[in-house]
Amino acid sequence: MPLQFDIRAVLRSKAPNAHVPGFVIRYLERIVHIKQMNAFLRQHPDLKGYDFIRTVVSEELGCTASIEGTEHIPTDGRPVIFVSNHPLGGLDGMIIAQMIHDNGERPLKVIVNDLLMFMEPIVDLWAPVNKVGRLSKEQAAEQQRMWESGVDVLTFPAGACSRLQRIDGHWQIRDLEWQKNFIQRAKEYKRDIVPIRFEGKNSRFFYVLAYLRKLLRLKINIEMLYLVDEMYGAHGKHFKVHVLPPVPYSTFDSSRTPRQWAEYVKNIVYGKNHTCR
Repeated sequence: MPLQFDIRAVLRSKAPNAHVPGFVIRYLERIVHIKQMNAFLRQHPDLKGYDFIRTVVSEELGCTASIEGTEHIPTDGRPVIFVSNHPLGGLDGMIIAQMIHDNGERPLKVIVNDLLMFMEPIVDLWAPVNKVGRLSKEQAAEQQRMWESGVDVLTFPAGACSRLQRIDGHWQIRDLEWQKNFIQRAKEYKRDIVPIRFEGKNSRFFYVLAYLRKLLRLKINIEMLYLVDEMYGAHGKHFKVHVLPPVPYSTFDSSRTPRQWAEYVKNIVYGKNHTCR
């Protein structure tokens, strides 16, 4: 039987004791485009890995991307950490992963929400993180092996896609605070960091929903449910990706805390720091 995405199976795995009414499941199936996704899987039952990503982006979504700065992708074989802003929440990750692969076919793992482990055709590319709890022993062990191996790692330090924020008196679409984990890993495993800036944005509906949810102090990340809908809404768009000069791991000395260094790299991505110390 061909692979099919099943909302009920996902819900059972994340909340096995919860009763979800049928009308809620039907609504979820609509906003995650379950019929379109399963039709795509039926049409391409043998696609895996980067072939799957390329076909989703170019054929299913009709999206294109231009890449600047590929000369900054190291060619000496040493594993690095690619870090990027996260404006789209899914499609940007696929485009960047494909870009890295196409420029040297480097072995890569992408740190993602563990919900994406249900995407079986590309599950081998993912390194899961549980956003609503602690890593399982298996996930923790897998991540340890990843860092100790020679694979590159792509991570989105904000941990969530960008939100509409008021910065310096102006409304801007920017990442939330970047977590410090990638700085700690860069120092521990002596990996240089390659910053990436992805130009793109979601719909106004998405940002308004996220803002209202925060205004109402709701802890449940409601807007995350609409990320697949946002991906399909990006049909036909063109995106620009900028690969910036690597930051040596030796940069991250004791003059700043790991969190401050994370902010430093974030500012490089957004164009505030133009040189490395």
